[in-house]
Amino acid sequence: MAKDKKLLVIGGGAAGFFCAINAARLTPNLQVVIVEKTNKLLSKVKVSGGGRCNVTHASSEVDDLLHAYPRGKHFMRKTLYQFSPADTIQWFEERGVALKTEADGRMFPTSNNSQTIIDCMLNEASKYGVQIQCQTCVESIQQHREGFEVELKNESTFSMFADYVCIASGGFAKIESFDFISRVGINIVPPVPSLFTFNISDKLLHALMGVSVEIAKVRIPQLKMDQEGPVLITHWGLSGPSVLKLSSYAAVDLHQLNYDFEIIVNWSPAFNESSMLEKLKMEKEKQHGLVQAKNPFGLSSRFWEYLLTKSDIQLELPWKDLPQKKLVQLSKVLCGDAYHVKGKTTFKEEFVTAGGIDISEIDPASMQSKKHPHLFFAGEVMNIDGITGGYNFQHAWSSGMIAARAIGLKSGKQ
Repeated sequence: MAKDKKLLVIGGGAAGFFCAINAARLTPNLQVVIVEKTNKLLSKVKVSGGGRCNVTHASSEVDDLLHAYPRGKHFMRKTLYQFSPADTIQWFEERGVALKTEADGRMFPTSNNSQTIIDCMLNEASKYGVQIQCQTCVESIQQHREGFEVELKNESTFSMFADYVCIASGGFAKIESFDFISRVGINIVPPVPSLFTFNISDKLLHALMGVSVEIAKVRIPQLKMDQEGPVLITHWGLSGPSVLKLSSYAAVDLHQLNYDFEIIVNWSPAFNESSMLEKLKMEKEKQHGLVQAKNPFGLSSRFWEYLLTKSDIQLELPWKDLPQKKLVQLSKVLCGDAYHVKGKTTFKEEFVTAGGIDISEIDPASMQSKKHPHLFFAGEVMNIDGITGGYNFQHAWSSGMIAARAIGLKSGKQ
């Protein structure tokens, strides 16, 4: 079939690919081209979930997902009703990729290998004739008749006319990287990191690298924000789901604080300092060995010894000899352990940003610019970001599919 319309997708990540392959599938008369500035396609898909790819998050109700989007949840409500996690599951299953749900709701391919997702999408691109040009940068976009003249650069500079453009270039660390978009007259919300771990200068803590606490509450008193969940000790400070979620919700505020702030950790959030003190008094009565030998909170022995040392308690002291003053100190450390955070570390290679294209300028029913007909957006390039758990990929799938459908309808040949 003759291809009488062209769609140019800027970005070879999850959102760009999903838009491209579905637009090509739904609209046979559409020539679809992906340009990617690097030599790697679907790079975040590759590293997500430790190389397993956290495809989406299991939920039968859209409203149950909205808490996971610190920025853009009202926009996401409209997009998730159009393409939900259930639709994502069905889409992949129809192409021979089964997904499994883990206890925390995260969904992965049953192969436990992100390459399964990559291969599926590359096969779709091949099946529907999607053209891919890597190491190709976008220099400028100019409105031209009912389409766009896009200046591109690889080994040389050249122009491409496209009837439709979908910008799915992902998040950028610096606002200057959005210049090719802002020059079209699109408003950009300045980007800040939104998924990072907390740097803490404490060599005794760093020595516990790899130790995790199954459930703890991390609080930023200055912002009156907290998150509860697993915490992981690293060689630079604290990480794990509760820290990462907190970094996401507090992203803009922490940027304004220059990542210099205090946190309070409750290592046993079933207790507060008062109830913990009573618990420790009971333990003193019933425990017969040394205080270092056993703890009643399921903490690792190394971490328990760290907390005892921090409470100025001798490890060889018998439980029965613990004075009231030491019990008070230990209850404070267990339920109100204070740390000074100075700096952040990006979480592995899964860089996520808050900021990007102002979503007030985008129609959630089509992902089309309200200012420029035929200009569409998908994925993290918009000022929408989710916490860890598959939410960012679901945003990529939803926005990519909505844009693909809308472009098909506009072309009149779906």
